[in-house]
Amino acid sequence: MSTKLTWLGHSCLLLETDGVRILIDPFLTGNPMATTTADAVAADFILVTHGHSDHLGDTIAIALRTGATVVSNYEIVTWLMNQGVAKAHPMSIGGSHLFPFGKLKLTQAIHGSALPDGSYGGNPAGLHLFLKDGLRIYDAGDTGLFGDMKFIGEDGIDLAILPIGDNFTMGPDDSIKAVKLLQPKTVMPIHYGTFDLIAQDAQAWASRVKAETTARPVVLEPGQCVAVD
Repeated sequence: MSTKLTWLGHSCLLLETDGVRILIDPFLTGNPMATTTADAVAADFILVTHGHSDHLGDTIAIALRTGATVVSNYEIVTWLMNQGVAKAHPMSIGGSHLFPFGKLKLTQAIHGSALPDGSYGGNPAGLHLFLKDGLRIYDAGDTGLFGDMKFIGEDGIDLAILPIGDNFTMGPDDSIKAVKLLQPKTVMPIHYGTFDLIAQDAQAWASRVKAETTARPVVLEPGQCVAVD
């Protein structure tokens, strides 16, 4: 069974692999780019990179409705369980765990992670997925550029998912540097265009990826999907 990735807008992604539906950073309510709703999206697992409302989003409502297992850092998982989420798995940066869909490793991300009520949200993270079909996907989460991306790339990346919006995360210039460090086969932009403050020309970015790196750029419209290979 092929692995399929759908961009639901902003940083929200739905990964379908080996019959498992993995929802990442489910910011749908209040997201002007969202192509589905919190009461319609399906999920078996929900992965949350950090505690900001445009990433934690509708995690609680979706988890309670679907029974999905939420995976995030220890602080966010503890907070979610106090909100009534029963199925959750805590991790920390550098740790990995084998799930039904494959192995997940949390990587460093340079950002903040306060929760919506101001609670401490632990360290922000990136997600490095080693799927059962052999594919390796790296979602950098919200982050600035950092040199250790080179070491993340050494573990192998078929698809890198990088923010390009600037202001809150790295912008196009630093994301090109990130591609050179990570050396992925394919790269996809997220966390741009949702609001005026993070507006970017994704096609211009893709042209730079082609000209300046060895990676293949993939630019999706919200709601579009791509087969990962």
